[in-house]
Amino acid sequence: MNKIAYFDCPTGIAGDMCIGALVHAGVPLEYLIEKLNLLGISTEYQLRTELVHRNTQQATKFYVDLAADLSLKPKKSATELDPSETESPTFDARHHHHHGEEHSHSHGEADAEISRTHHRNLPEIEQIIVSAKLPPRVEAWSLAVFGKLAEAEGAVHGIPPSEVHFHEVGATDAIIDIVGTCLGLDWLDIQEFYFSAMPTGGGTVKAAHGKLAVPTPAVMRLWETHRVPVYSNGIDRELCTPTGTAIACTLAAGFGPPPPMQIQAIGLGAGSRMLAIPNILRLWIGEKSEGSSATDSVTDVTDVRKREEGRGKFLNNIQFPITDSQLPITNSIETITVLETQIDDLSPQAIGYVFDALFAAGALDVFTAPIVMKKSRLGILLTAICHPEFQDACEAVIFRETTTLGIRRSIQQRTILPREIQRVKTEYGEVQIKVAKSGQTIVNVQPEYEDCAEIARIKNISWREVHRLALQSWYDRT
Repeated sequence: MNKIAYFDCPTGIAGDMCIGALVHAGVPLEYLIEKLNLLGISTEYQLRTELVHRNTQQATKFYVDLAADLSLKPKKSATELDPSETESPTFDARHHHHHGEEHSHSHGEADAEISRTHHRNLPEIEQIIVSAKLPPRVEAWSLAVFGKLAEAEGAVHGIPPSEVHFHEVGATDAIIDIVGTCLGLDWLDIQEFYFSAMPTGGGTVKAAHGKLAVPTPAVMRLWETHRVPVYSNGIDRELCTPTGTAIACTLAAGFGPPPPMQIQAIGLGAGSRMLAIPNILRLWIGEKSEGSSATDSVTDVTDVRKREEGRGKFLNNIQFPITDSQLPITNSIETITVLETQIDDLSPQAIGYVFDALFAAGALDVFTAPIVMKKSRLGILLTAICHPEFQDACEAVIFRETTTLGIRRSIQQRTILPREIQRVKTEYGEVQIKVAKSGQTIVNVQPEYEDCAEIARIKNISWREVHRLALQSWYDRT
């Protein structure tokens, strides 16, 4: 069976996170150092790893300590996060390879040679890689990743890839990240690579030419070229770096949910910042399940635009090619925001209006539950579920239409079944039917409430009768 790898990227992807996950999964750091020394730039950096915690979960953090930086400031442990880092970009500044001021050093003539290494062009990088006599797959992958990156930057700036002059991408740590990732994957003898959908992030990031919006232009170009499925997890930071995105787009056989596989090892690579959810790239290593093709359950790179309808949300309409006895429920994961507040002084008449207003603002679901609050007051717990991009609009509705003074928010993931809308004709009119599947098996069939209600009102018959006729028509047809 072929050995495959699945990169689960809930907080994005960067080169240092990839290598951290590979080392955590068993790739010896000594092997990476030995092979990377063949590049002939070992005087420019030092490599190290450290076990760190991200939201109480342990993972491996990989560092490229540049010689110029080591001469200026003491080494800092990843376990010593200062308070400002909880509101910083996801990855260490040194890993914003295209978009940072961190490689613009002015330390005098003594640092001139090191400084020049941060502005290598593509032919120079290719020469370094080819001259190193790396394992064949490592050389081919590394050249392909840098080539992909040059194509994206060239398209952004309107110049041929051969004329792209890299800034931070040509830096020492970027070469280490890309070649090191390829070395680790080759050492593990991985044959096929799959990646999850990518979180977009948000906000801005400093670049050589000023601030750029996140996702950055090169990342957007790579996503567009390879039709990568993306979504918002509500975190307004740079989550996917150009280097990490280029690695994914170059190696991926597909993007989406994990393929059918027998997991043998898990590697956890830490990002540099504390976020609302653990800032960890999770590398699943295993073999294809017997009698199945991994690509059957993962969105192919040429067909990743299959989306379900509804308020712009992303849902992978993909099915696992396995029987119900093997896996009764097929997972489709999406990120949601949950808003909650307790209320004990609002007229019950207003609650119905709040529901309507929240749905109009983009809520996926709204519900209340009876509770007993302080001073033994009877109240309700109001909960609204929405996609992160509708969070602000839903909060505005709650503050405007209720008496609450505060709202709790949390980012969660939910598992949903793929579903599709079909239409049936009854003697009273057409009704939409929502059909949910688990694998190839239909597990739920429900007529749309509004369609049944509209026909019942117009024809002056009961809603239950319309509902029954719609179901009967669907089953008769199938």
